[in-house]
Amino acid sequence: MSEQILLTGNVPLSANGKRLDQALAEMFPDYSRSRLKTWITDGHVRIEGNVVDRPREKVLAGMAIEVDAELIEERRFEAQPMDLNIVYEDDDILVINKPAGLVVHPGAGTPDGTLLNALLHHFPAIDQVPRAGIIHRLDKDTTGLMVVAKTVPAQTHLVAAMQERQITREYEAVCNGPMTAGGMIDEPIARHPTQRTHMAVVALGKPAVTHFRVAERFRAHTLLRLRLETGRTHQIRVHMAHLRHPLVGDFTYGGRPRPPQKASAELLETLRNFRRQALHAARLSLHHPITGEWMSWEAPTPDDMVNLIAALRLDRQEHPVD
Repeated sequence: MSEQILLTGNVPLSANGKRLDQALAEMFPDYSRSRLKTWITDGHVRIEGNVVDRPREKVLAGMAIEVDAELIEERRFEAQPMDLNIVYEDDDILVINKPAGLVVHPGAGTPDGTLLNALLHHFPAIDQVPRAGIIHRLDKDTTGLMVVAKTVPAQTHLVAAMQERQITREYEAVCNGPMTAGGMIDEPIARHPTQRTHMAVVALGKPAVTHFRVAERFRAHTLLRLRLETGRTHQIRVHMAHLRHPLVGDFTYGGRPRPPQKASAELLETLRNFRRQALHAARLSLHHPITGEWMSWEAPTPDDMVNLIAALRLDRQEHPVD
């Protein structure tokens, strides 16, 4: 189903000199920034009667804006009762601690049983927000913190904050191989040229920046703390594999077990049985989209990673460096 809509207004003083997509987000907060941007590029926006299809076009206060577009109703998904580990919730946002195995959004092979279906059951009004308020995603087997918008204005502000790199996301990971120091990985990422389900470092890909530091060293592994500056699909997993330090358990990107020499049977079993990427979104910090208050949350390391780290520590104790 669809309906034709006509939005009109004048650029407010607060949007003077801003980009067109930013001005529209301020003028028409009931619509997501991505939808407004699509209307611009599709030629549905006029400034002073002239079609403008460049989101970066600068506008001046007082300019007459007209949006003449078709509003297509998004696919409706089923609400399903599921347990959610809610870390924080108010009228505008909620923060969840996602477990391993939970897919964020329905897609090929996973039509339901996702976080989106759970959100629709927990807060039915969220069906009025595009993508049920999901701002960013975590891979199915990555655990940790995610923020979700409960209203369109909150989503608009959070999407803008994400694009402007104003949301801090910090991760904990265990990678293969001993690393001596932290650093920054600035390598573009795109779809793998031949393996379509994989991502890869590609010269003409989208910019991707990951910061990392060594938290603890083991004989043949390293515990890392990482911070995303961008949010590309599989970014940490691809970047660490590019450094030849793939994450433990990440069989997609080469994270098969690599035990140290003379490893105990217990450590060998722990590594063999760790069947997901050892990656956890441990800390999330942002300005509240409505109040502007700076907020921060932490999620404890999940049990399987706690056990993995404990096994690696025990191995280090049993084989001290001479």
